[in-house]
Amino acid sequence: MLDSPGRLRTSSRSVFRAKSWVLLAILALVAPACDDSDDPSPATPIGEARGRATGEAVTVEGHVTVPPGAFSSALGDQGFAVQDDTGGVYVKLEEKLSLAVGARVRVTGTLDEQNQLRILKAVPADVSTRSGTQTPTPKNIGTGSVKEPVEGQLIRVTGAVTKTFEDDSPYGYKLYIDDGSGEVQVFVHASAGFNPDTLRALPLGQSITVVGLAAQYETTYEVAPREPADLSIP
Repeated sequence: MLDSPGRLRTSSRSVFRAKSWVLLAILALVAPACDDSDDPSPATPIGEARGRATGEAVTVEGHVTVPPGAFSSALGDQGFAVQDDTGGVYVKLEEKLSLAVGARVRVTGTLDEQNQLRILKAVPADVSTRSGTQTPTPKNIGTGSVKEPVEGQLIRVTGAVTKTFEDDSPYGYKLYIDDGSGEVQVFVHASAGFNPDTLRALPLGQSITVVGLAAQYETTYEVAPREPADLSIP
């Protein structure tokens, strides 16, 4: 801190303050700001925001369902997913933020699509945490119901393996399951921490349960687990 141009204060109190500002600056780089102050622009329900025109700016609030960077291998970013009572959406970010699953966040961004997946493009400065956390509960649906109405939401499906392990490196791995209502692709991102040998060992007809983001790649709807614990044998 300068007393006057070219003059540096050297008191211990000033040094302490300087160190405190440095620490605060470091924390600001790794975690989004927390702000519960009244905002003049109310958040738009995510279900409504998803239906607005591509290129439109929207502000949404919800709880994190997919942690930052979990899907980086295929989506090429450090984004995360957020969900409220009306729907969910993937937030595309180039920088990785420190956000835990369940954290409540407010995001302002621009609506877009990536390979037909609805996304919200944002920058770290437009992401803030709010008070209150909530563990996201996946919605139980049939494999044949993984379609546009649930895209962006955290879901749970159970079905028998109909097509076994397919290596789609460096992006991830694929397999297909069906509970009798229709086949769905399970896309496991390489960045989600799975051991490919575990997936390779799943035989045809094996019943598995998968929790993950209801997503889309071009014309194919899919379930994308976030971590190894999201795939289990019932």
